[in-house]
Amino acid sequence: MTGDDLSLAVRVAEEAGAILLEHWSARARLAVTRKRSGDFVSDADREAERHLRAALAAARPEDGWLGEETGATEGNGRRWIVDPLDGTTNFLRGIGHWCVSIALEEAGALTLGVLHDPLKGETFAARHGHGATLNARSIGVSTTHAMSDALFGTGIPFGGMAHIDDHAADIARLMPHCAGVRRMGAAALDLAYVAAGRLDGFWERRLQPWDIAAGLVLLREAGARVEGWTSVETPERTGTVVTATPGLFEAFAGTLRATGDAPARPG
Repeated sequence: MTGDDLSLAVRVAEEAGAILLEHWSARARLAVTRKRSGDFVSDADREAERHLRAALAAARPEDGWLGEETGATEGNGRRWIVDPLDGTTNFLRGIGHWCVSIALEEAGALTLGVLHDPLKGETFAARHGHGATLNARSIGVSTTHAMSDALFGTGIPFGGMAHIDDHAADIARLMPHCAGVRRMGAAALDLAYVAAGRLDGFWERRLQPWDIAAGLVLLREAGARVEGWTSVETPERTGTVVTATPGLFEAFAGTLRATGDAPARPG
């Protein structure tokens, strides 16, 4: 990793955020298409991704790329993993929980993550071995130890997703033991909230790399425990995230995993 990769990622994320804010104020006029039931893409997503791709390519022309809207290109062992607008449905409905997500992968390992929330003026950033920050101030996971005090986040499947019943069963097992579960509609930003101690944990099945890459770096640097559906899996490999503050992880994961059902990798 070059020394200014993090500042580059922060800068271009904030530039993309400014583009999204312009569209936010005129979102009723956006052209929107549906990728599948409940999964939308708009001109705001596309324009923000075009800017991110062009800016990162100009600064790091030999690096690879993986973007939600424009797919993958090969590089030199480094790859930027980008979601230009995580929480598109929230954005289109005027719900203020969405962000720009940028991660850097080097030799197959995630080394950098930036999540920028333009509406709140919050930029979460982390680099491997250097901790996690919010607007340049250090952050860490919560100190909650009792499940009865814990607030968790998740993403609820929609449309024709095959794991809707599995997730409903997760919630039914978890709810009697905790203070609440939030489904806010932007997995990347939810992971940042765990890193900042706003949520005590999060789980979701079958996410895509751009949904979680930046958040995983934040979580690990902020002190969260992060696994896949089983303790020997990683979210990078399976797309499924189970994460919580260390004092809660065993109870939280044990409750979720009580069925023993392991979800498949997303298609």
